Amino acid sequence: MVAGYLKDSGAKFKGLYLKRTPNTQRLTDYSMVRTLGTGSFGRVLLVKEKAGGSQFMALKILEKKKVVKLKQVEHTLNEKNILAAIDFPFLVNMVGSFKDNSNLYMVLEFAPGGELFSHLRRAGRFPEKRTQFYAGQIVLALEYLHSLKIIYRDLKPENLLFDDRGYLKITDFGFAKYVEGRTWTLCGTPEYLAPEIILSKGYTKAVDWWAIGVLIFEMAAGYPPFYAERPLQIYEKIVAGKVKYPMHFTRELRELLRNLLQGDITRRFGDLVNGVNDVKDDKWFENTNWVALFYQTEKPEFVPALKGPGDTTHYDQYDEEPIPQTATEQFPAEFDSF
Repeated sequence: MVAGYLKDSGAKFKGLYLKRTPNTQRLTDYSMVRTLGTGSFGRVLLVKEKAGGSQFMALKILEKKKVVKLKQVEHTLNEKNILAAIDFPFLVNMVGSFKDNSNLYMVLEFAPGGELFSHLRRAGRFPEKRTQFYAGQIVLALEYLHSLKIIYRDLKPENLLFDDRGYLKITDFGFAKYVEGRTWTLCGTPEYLAPEIILSKGYTKAVDWWAIGVLIFEMAAGYPPFYAERPLQIYEKIVAGKVKYPMHFTRELRELLRNLLQGDITRRFGDLVNGVNDVKDDKWFENTNWVALFYQTEKPEFVPALKGPGDTTHYDQYDEEPIPQTATEQFPAEFDSF
């Protein structure tokens, strides 16, 4: 299933083959519609192509000056290279990238349905069948990323977006990393960190399987399994590993979560001898048609209400700011490879 999506084309980056994405574009090729989100050194805008198919895209704009100031140069280049290497139905794929004197730009697919986080908070919690449908898509996405030796490291409801049909796409690859063995970087969202990250033991892709356990729990319960007011308290609960399951969880769901939220990585599903098949063959997923899910022929229970392809109803409103532009090139050496 995943093998058909491994594409050997373009340049090579630390074991990854990069897609040949257009890099001859300019900011003037797009009409700015509105801001979809903001960050510490950039923002994401909804834009529309002026020529061709006049498609709506999400344009991620990173200010070079801020990227350098916050010491995120390597981090940013790494994100762009990973986006250039991936192509999968349940990921927000990059369709192009370019730069100018002031900024770095990544042209991404636009997912108009908004964040799973917002829809989950509105619903309170999802029924197990709906949770299962969403979890299956993330399992396939992780299977694909791990086949490329990419650890995602930032799974959470805020990073899952709905497309116009009700399927999910993982976004924000800022913490994703190509890893052949172990890595030691402390990064991620406190509630979703695996115990081995907190304990600075060095970790593998097994941390993503822990995180999907947290995600499944949160979707089905409406709250994460480990939560507290302060991060340190959250970490203590994660390391202790005691999970209290809601009464409405089925026996099958509890059993799967015990195998994902497993502090002993030699027993955690997803990274054992059978790999992802331990998860896919689990009893909780017995009604999941993995082929139909992959080809998106299953009819989602929920389809976001949209007025058209450029509808931004499901995104928060932000103050609009002009895109910074300078007449002279800034920091050319650091961003030569972008």
